[in-house]
Amino acid sequence: MNPPETRLRVVFVCVENSNRSQMAEAFARIHGGDDVEAWSAGSRPSGRVNPKAIAAMREVGYDLSLHGSKGLVDLPDAPFDAAITMGCGDACPSVRARVREDWQLPDPRDMSPTEFNVVRDEIERRVLKLLRALGDSR
Repeated sequence: MNPPETRLRVVFVCVENSNRSQMAEAFARIHGGDDVEAWSAGSRPSGRVNPKAIAAMREVGYDLSLHGSKGLVDLPDAPFDAAITMGCGDACPSVRARVREDWQLPDPRDMSPTEFNVVRDEIERRVLKLLRALGDSR
């Protein structure tokens, strides 16, 4: 395991922390392994992870049922290498980060499983791209 000071620290923020940011955190953990410390939070957390998100991530071999919906106050008080917001616009306050991006992704909450998985797969693609870019910038 890499020492904490050498790991990339990334955070994903959406409104409810029940779908998009949860899946992004999971993909960062899957693809980043010991090189990444991943977090997620919501500007107005719902208090639960959406069962559709749990089912979608189960399909790719990740148990999202172990996650909980968290608020911004639950994040560590330390800078991140990247802060990614997803659809929360002005409701997402600043999180200290070297890189900031806003991913315009639809909220899949009310989508069919097929449509939900399209958003899930786009999140995975973007997480992989982010991790490569962060690794290259070190």
